[in-house]
This record gives sequence, structure tokens and C-alpha cells, in this order.
Amino acid sequence: MNIPCKLCEKKRARRACPGVSGDICPQCCGTERENTIDCPLECEHLQSARQHERRPPLSENDFPNHELPNKDIRITEQFLKDQDHLIILLSHSLARAMESGRAVDGDAREALEAMIKTYKTLDSGLIYESKPQNTYAASLQEALNGTIEDLRKRIHEAAGLEVSSGVRDKDLLGVLVFLQRLELQHNNGRRKGRAFLDFLRSYFPAGPGSAVPEGVAL
Repeated sequence: MNIPCKLCEKKRARRACPGVSGDICPQCCGTERENTIDCPLECEHLQSARQHERRPPLSENDFPNHELPNKDIRITEQFLKDQDHLIILLSHSLARAMESGRAVDGDAREALEAMIKTYKTLDSGLIYESKPQNTYAASLQEALNGTIEDLRKRIHEAAGLEVSSGVRDKDLLGVLVFLQRLELQHNNGRRKGRAFLDFLRSYFPAGPGSAVPEGVAL
């Protein structure tokens, strides 16, 4: 029995699509995947496509002159080595927030850019928090800020000090810029794409415990 595709209703359906709770044709799967379909990350067809997809070239709508954002922030191999635990902590926080709130990669980009702007103003001596209007991005920003505040609290308690900065704003800025560049590298350009989230989940190990991460200076 030939079952028509649930989307185009013309071609023969050949694969089950958990995103539409029905069967669709390979052509619709390829064109509508993470564009009009909210694809579960565990979908076998999505995971197969991940092995071959490439980020399309940046367009004029992405960044002026196709320049990498925040080029003034230099990220070195030594910085990544020194801040590896902080990178893991924030990566897990971002991934958890994206999963729970059904946010997509574009939302993560907005949240990271807003936080980068905030920490840049702190570095210049000003206090101004940049907040995205996108509610999904704002939720991700709130989750990351909560993780940072929780980390500082734990460092404060572990150090036994009345006042402790623990994590330097400059280091947080560098980590946020690094995560932003990872998002740009792994974003597949699809409207509902979550390739960056997939990368965070697969690249970093299991989430850290409640103790103060090693490598974070007190």
C-alpha cells in the first residue's frame, strides 16, 4: 500500500517523521527538516543528515562585511586550556536551557551576543545589561546568568570569604565569545536548526557536579 507523504500529499512516504507524527517522503524530509519541522534531536534521519550538512556562507544579513563578530576579543589555546572547566559549565547550562525551553540555535546566538555586550560594558567600567527582545533568547540569558551567579556563590562559600569575585568578568567574556564562535561554526542556517545544541550535547562530557570546578581561581 502506497501511503502519501503527510506534507506534500503527492510523493510516496518512505520514512516515519516524529516531528509531524506521520510518514513523509525523503524530499520533504530534506527540505523541511528544521525549517518547518521541529525535529527531535534523536531522529535517526536528522542524525544522519548531521554527518553531511555544512554551514552555508555568511550573508549580508548575518554580519556586516562578513566579519567575525567581536574580533577584538582574542581567544588563545592557552586561554581555552585555562578556562576549560568554565567552558564546560556554561556549555552544559546553555544546552540544558535550550532543551527545556525548546530554543533553537538562533536564540542561543542572540543570548550570547547580549551577554557579550553586557560584559564588554563592565570591562569599560560601565554597568549596563543588554537584554534581547526575543523571549527564548532572554530565557537562555537568564539561565546562563543564574549559572554564573551560582558558581560565584559556591566559590564564595568554598573560600570562606565575605567578598569574592572568584571568576573574572574578563574570563567570562572570553568564554562567551568562544561559545558564540562555536555557534557560528555549527549553525546549519535552518530556521529551526539546533545543530549547535547537538554539538554541545555530543562534544562535552556529562555535566559537572555541585562542587566548585577545578581550575577556577579563588
